Amino acid sequence: MTLTLHAYWRSSASYRVRIALNLKGLSYAIVPINLLREGGDHRRQEYLARNPQGLVPTLEVDGVPLTQSLAILEWLEEEHPLPPLLPRDPICRAQVRSFALAIACEVSPLCNLMVREYLDRVLKLDTAQQQAWHTHWIARGLAACEAMVAGGTGPFCFGEAPTIADCVLVPQLYNARRFGIDLAPFPTLLRSEAAMLALPAVQRAAPEAQPDAA
Repeated sequence: MTLTLHAYWRSSASYRVRIALNLKGLSYAIVPINLLREGGDHRRQEYLARNPQGLVPTLEVDGVPLTQSLAILEWLEEEHPLPPLLPRDPICRAQVRSFALAIACEVSPLCNLMVREYLDRVLKLDTAQQQAWHTHWIARGLAACEAMVAGGTGPFCFGEAPTIADCVLVPQLYNARRFGIDLAPFPTLLRSEAAMLALPAVQRAAPEAQPDAA
């Protein structure tokens, strides 16, 4: 099986897929997609043929494109079940998925490149207004996620092993720091992040470790 990941180094969705691929011990090639190049690689017809939404990442499996990071994580779990990134217990599995979706669907999209460009170019918000937007939505989302895992024994979000929740959390906290968000109110999330960042597989997935890192 040949895996090719079309990704942008600082994309949180790309980051979470790299983490999962590395945790699964899978080999894959990376094709950088430069979102900031004039015209944007993601808007070129060649890329849109793989991913009609023009989003990253796209994981090609023997030439067949898979899109949407959470769908890719689910495919990885089904096709490569070891080590597992979802608990065996159905209730716990639902809780892990709920946490991951809370970030991937409710927090991350509100601060991605398309939204930032709209805030800037269409709504004409100044820097302070844009920062207020990011602070509000990221902090609100992280507060909910902290409540979801508070009281857990850790060291990861849902116990003693990483899950897709942790794969999604690490990139979101990376982005939160980019936007200057105070993370002190989220001690359980920070504990889970620290456990993840201690893993070599996660370290290799870091944005700065990617071939296209600026």
